Amino acid sequence: MIRKRQIHLDFHTSDTMPVGKNFSKEQFQAALKAGHVNSITVFSKCHHGWSYHPTTANKIHPELTFDLLGAQLEACKEIGVNAPVYISAGFDEKDWEKHPEWRFRHSDNKADCDEYEAETHFHLLCFNTAYLDVLCTQIEEVMVKYNPCGIFLDIVAPRFCYCEKCRADMKEAGLDISKEEDRKAFEDIVYKKYVNATNSAVRKHSDTATIFHNAGHIPKGDYTSIRANTHLELESLPTGGWGYDHFPLSAAYVRTLKDTDFLGMTGKFHHSWGEFGGFKHPNALIYETALSVANGAGCSIGDQMHPLGEMNMATYNLIGKAYSLVEEKEPWLDGAENVADIAVLSAESLTGGRDSKADIGANRMLLENNRLYNFIDGTMDFSPYKLLVLPDVEIKDEEVIEKIKAFADKGGKVIASGEALVSDGKFFLDAGADYIGINEFEPTYFVPDFNTVNGNTEYVMRCKSYRFDAENCEIEAYVQNPYFNRTREHFCSHAHAPNNPDEQFPAVIINGNIAYIGWNIFSAYAKHGHLCFKEIFTHVLNKLMGDNFTIDVKIPDKAVVTYTRQEEAKRNILHLLFAHTTVRGENTEVIEDTIPLINVECSIKKENKPSSVILQPENKEIPFDFADGKVKFIVPEVNIHQMVVIED
Repeated sequence: MIRKRQIHLDFHTSDTMPVGKNFSKEQFQAALKAGHVNSITVFSKCHHGWSYHPTTANKIHPELTFDLLGAQLEACKEIGVNAPVYISAGFDEKDWEKHPEWRFRHSDNKADCDEYEAETHFHLLCFNTAYLDVLCTQIEEVMVKYNPCGIFLDIVAPRFCYCEKCRADMKEAGLDISKEEDRKAFEDIVYKKYVNATNSAVRKHSDTATIFHNAGHIPKGDYTSIRANTHLELESLPTGGWGYDHFPLSAAYVRTLKDTDFLGMTGKFHHSWGEFGGFKHPNALIYETALSVANGAGCSIGDQMHPLGEMNMATYNLIGKAYSLVEEKEPWLDGAENVADIAVLSAESLTGGRDSKADIGANRMLLENNRLYNFIDGTMDFSPYKLLVLPDVEIKDEEVIEKIKAFADKGGKVIASGEALVSDGKFFLDAGADYIGINEFEPTYFVPDFNTVNGNTEYVMRCKSYRFDAENCEIEAYVQNPYFNRTREHFCSHAHAPNNPDEQFPAVIINGNIAYIGWNIFSAYAKHGHLCFKEIFTHVLNKLMGDNFTIDVKIPDKAVVTYTRQEEAKRNILHLLFAHTTVRGENTEVIEDTIPLINVECSIKKENKPSSVILQPENKEIPFDFADGKVKFIVPEVNIHQMVVIED
């Protein structure tokens, strides 16, 4: 089991700067102790290409006069802190300058490549060149000399390169560089070659060292990338462009992977990596680490050490405010398995497109409804779930379609939207309707046949809609077309044309355990955030599930609710999280003030009456009622994060 209080210590240092002159083992250890840290990733080689230890496989940083890596490893060992070693793989600016033949070429357009190469940033190297051999030699040197507990390789992912070596190898393999599918096939070949070579370089010298290849994203359904690692680290800095809903989406998939430990990686920075002097409020870090552990992850906090080698004590005092709380909670985290009612069949896993809007929208709706859910791919078991969500995108894999049919035939509930229920021009589940096709009008209007916040009126839907004939089903809502699509020759007012009441058709239907929503509702919610999109999904979800949700918590939509089971200890843990976020500057979402929630009402399905309900780690019992298979209680206060332990 990986440690839950980790630091990722960046150290990318120019050759023009002094290095390590103020390093002190005692000061390094004092910082880790102040931060309640039990694992820290330290540097062998940085993006600039320099090593921070004596080396024959590379070049030591020209301003470094001692073995900094060795000193850090020794300091960690003395106080029982793990220390995986970082090696920059995709970036090596020194070798990029020295070996033009190793350079990654992202385009077959020379002007584009020249522009990229002239910009001030780190530049990629191609793993299909002799550079890979050099990298593996560097890895082996570290393994032999230091025998670290793990290796972290950075800036690696399947990418297609247009360099001369890749062009020649493609041709020799009979692949056509002009065809997208051939380019994808070749980038996978190169990536597998990289993984096999680097993993072998580690395994020659250790059977136990952890290995992680960081691409900044865990691709849903891509087991070549996932299984290359011994564990996963989910890079997700909320203020660095990811946002606070990114990590829950990534974790909702990764926690379904069997026998896979994972970390949530945030940062102490105000913005993102490489920021000297940037700090977030302690409440933000407390929330972010609580969000990790509530989703089944350990924690990793990004820091960057000053070139002089002295750890910033303000940083580690900040980190300690979060990690001291994580340390207290660990008895209720180890071995805890996530509980979920709902599975979302990931659109990313179906299309291969990173950051799918359909996934983002579905994740936000389920988070905001405080429901228990996972994201899955088509290879996984659907049977543990009560309801399956198919968001927006067409499912082309016949085996997956057959699995969905089998799930529905056994009574599993299904909510589908857009083209997700369509195969060969018709619905592949009995929705009680006949599919017609894509509606020619966009946007359209939603007319509910159920209660909404603003009542029964027409709501604009800025997304694709789909036509069908409703026959043997319940109609929950209708679509109205506009009078016309907006064109240069034909427009009305400042935006879209108004609704045409004479052009109204069924849009949302339910037939037994199957519901269909005739809009790309999840992608649209990710883009526009319009309340009416969520109202449609919430209505359909509640109608299908009825009283069958495992938990019901009266808590704001900004809150996060998760539920786990520690089978060995015979207990369940309800995690309640809430933080007030606000936008500062240009699109930077921050957390500062603590706003506690008072008297939160909770209801949880349970077969037998629990022996106790206890707030942890405070160890404070609270009263509860048990009737009709539900345990009900009130949590007096949720201040950022509260664990409620329900003992069997």
